[in-house]
Amino acid sequence: MAELDLLRFVAALAVVAFHYLVAFASVWGARPAALFPPLAPIAGLGILGVELFFVISGFVILMTVWGRGLGAFARSRLVRLYPAYWLSLGAVAALYGLTGATALDPKLSPGQYLVNATMFQRLFKVADASGVYWSLWAELRFYLLIAILVIVGVTYGRVLVFSGVWLAAALAARMIENDLLNEILMPDYAPYFVAGMALYLIHRNRKALLPWLYVAAGYAMAIPAAQDRVHRRIDAAGFKNMPVTDTSVVVTITLIFIAMALVALGLIRLKPSRTLTALGATTYPLYLFHGVTAAALIPLLTGDLPPWAVALVTTVAAVVLSYLIYSFAERPIQRLLKPRRSPQTTTSSAVQVEKASVP
Repeated sequence: MAELDLLRFVAALAVVAFHYLVAFASVWGARPAALFPPLAPIAGLGILGVELFFVISGFVILMTVWGRGLGAFARSRLVRLYPAYWLSLGAVAALYGLTGATALDPKLSPGQYLVNATMFQRLFKVADASGVYWSLWAELRFYLLIAILVIVGVTYGRVLVFSGVWLAAALAARMIENDLLNEILMPDYAPYFVAGMALYLIHRNRKALLPWLYVAAGYAMAIPAAQDRVHRRIDAAGFKNMPVTDTSVVVTITLIFIAMALVALGLIRLKPSRTLTALGATTYPLYLFHGVTAAALIPLLTGDLPPWAVALVTTVAAVVLSYLIYSFAERPIQRLLKPRRSPQTTTSSAVQVEKASVP
């Protein structure tokens, strides 16, 4: 599904735009929104690129686990997530341990970096080495919940029951405001994962009607969740520095759901190509490494180039670096870690599923 590769890359660029043009004040030494006033209202919506990732993840992870056992699912997730993550963690540690860079410095001890290597640092109340790692914690919790479904057995009916129970429990948790329940059920992000799973059921059976109710419920819950997340950012930085309105958030979430619905219905179909495959492959490293790239380059370039040129050069550098990391580091490591499969069980569609399940 080449269209998912393109959507993932668009989501990653949206996150990059949000960070480079709105969020990374310490990197620029000034509020980015003041440097890019015409772009800030649109770039600020890039914060919701992660929400698009979550819908895609719900879609693709259900595709991945259909007909597979728990062991195969666990191995695929470990091989997919950790190599690039460890490389990015090493890059963060090297940047702040070996250079004079200070912007975005997490100020972690060696032991805290080691805890970050597990990807479960939030479980141990240790700060993330990179700000983007928070979404991986959400992905991991989603995988743990999906593992329950895999153990029971993945069928159309069981997916509907699982999704309905999770969505109802997430809504209850949101109203109760219990920290433990929020950590487990993720009321702010469950609507996206559940909607993605329901859209995959629709993709499998275009005549199915009940999954649309889950998509509608997920959409209804996603709107206030997205607005709350944006409001927290506005409260922290001020509307002038995060000029995003409630209306624009509603429009963005609506477009995300429409785009994924069109993919599920087969109304958006792109012919697979090397370019789209490369974009999809670059997405996860780009998500992980664009912060390190910005912290290293933007302070060096600021003053010598106008802000727009600095942002453009840094973005291109981040994309190129991410593709090189995928080609010469992440992919070789994945090949070493993946168990060998017979030709009958290794298909191009399975490979695409593996690539499409995380940012």
